[in-house]
Amino acid sequence: MFTFDDNDIDWLSDLLASAAEAEIMPRFRTLGEHDVRAKTSDLDLVTEADVNAERVITAHLLARYPDALVVGEEASESDASLPARLADAPLAFVVDPVDGTYNFAHGVPLFGVMVAVVVNGETRAGIIHDPIGRDWIIGVKGAGTRIRTSSGNSRTAHVAPPTSPSNMLGSISWQFVEEPLRSTLARNHARCASSFGFRCAAHEYRLIATGGAHFSVYHKLMPWDHLAGVLIHQEAGGYAARFDGSPYLPGHVDGGILTAPDQDTWHELRHLLFSD
Repeated sequence: MFTFDDNDIDWLSDLLASAAEAEIMPRFRTLGEHDVRAKTSDLDLVTEADVNAERVITAHLLARYPDALVVGEEASESDASLPARLADAPLAFVVDPVDGTYNFAHGVPLFGVMVAVVVNGETRAGIIHDPIGRDWIIGVKGAGTRIRTSSGNSRTAHVAPPTSPSNMLGSISWQFVEEPLRSTLARNHARCASSFGFRCAAHEYRLIATGGAHFSVYHKLMPWDHLAGVLIHQEAGGYAARFDGSPYLPGHVDGGILTAPDQDTWHELRHLLFSD
């Protein structure tokens, strides 16, 4: 069985930063019209930064871990079977080279680079790198969540304390929610204190895991968008489950996910947000 220690986590963190420095940041606000294309819609974009950063990260992962499965967002466009293989892989890395591509492509400095480590179907670590802030939020199964700065300092991260849903700040990702659930969530979200939406799961998970917001709702569960963030959130003390209350596991691509400060408030939010 694969085991990893702080040296592996630091190596992975530095890999994300070096790929961002070499392949992402030089293209920020310099993309040409042929460097961006739409995938499923005009809101779902891929850029040369995504493609090249994933290529670099994948090559370095396989050089260090030659038997690993690497599930990249862009590679999965050409091989749709990759996400399903996560459930049985002895060792897998799930890579989102630029999370928040729409922001990146439009010059908005709110995007991240993410990797999740999956061992025998269990998410064991998640790392989100912020190329603008030049730091990382890192969660390791059983070891908590911390912020690591470029100067080498580290501090522990915690979710916000439980509170009434009427006092909560939360995010609902609307892009893939169909009616009538879309209208139900929109109506009931107004019963919370306020809302936010970054179009970037990396920064949404970071905000919730560090206590700046309380909950998130996602309908579409692509592993590169959520495995790292959910593990980071859980290790910061939070609770997450699919809409039906079942655990979110590698290989799941549907069923939605709701995150909350703890299990009791998860159930309160589930009732409030989804009630007709």
